[in-house]
Amino acid sequence: MTTIQANAFVVLDYVLKDSEGEVVDSSDDEDGEPIRYVHGYGMLVPGLEVRLKGLSKGDQRDIHVPAAEAFGEHDEELVLEVDRAEFPDPKAVAVGDEFIAEAPDGDEAVMHVVEVRDDVVVVDANHPLAGTDLVYSVTVRELRPATAEEIEAAARELEEAEDAAHVHGPDCGHDPSLVQLGKKLDN
Repeated sequence: MTTIQANAFVVLDYVLKDSEGEVVDSSDDEDGEPIRYVHGYGMLVPGLEVRLKGLSKGDQRDIHVPAAEAFGEHDEELVLEVDRAEFPDPKAVAVGDEFIAEAPDGDEAVMHVVEVRDDVVVVDANHPLAGTDLVYSVTVRELRPATAEEIEAAARELEEAEDAAHVHGPDCGHDPSLVQLGKKLDN
């Protein structure tokens, strides 16, 4: 296998920048790791995966991915006001905190606290990079046919991701007041 195509196992070094040129993530970070994935199973943001097809081992590229093909546009319907009393420790809630919210059906979403008022906390369930055009600077480090086990794991991961893809909003059928705020995540 000489180019990235379906069922290729790929290892990429990368630097991810936002539309302002700020580094968001990198495999060069102290705790950074290269991206390892099986091509064709939606393991990457769609706009990146499609633009990697055809690259060869050793290739270096700057790949521009519009917001709509990365983490989506920012959806104002996913910005919600929640009664402060709903939080596990209402007095300690601060801008920048992240919480896992669970709906009655068990679906979970990460909520980012964007504003704290006297009795209300404004949370945003959008991905932090929603609405942001991205630039991935990538180097293809490894390229080979994926093993049967790697393909099976990628297919299983895709199926699980499709099952979890439900986004909560005003028309999703869930009453937002029934969303249970759970564990605070470490920032």
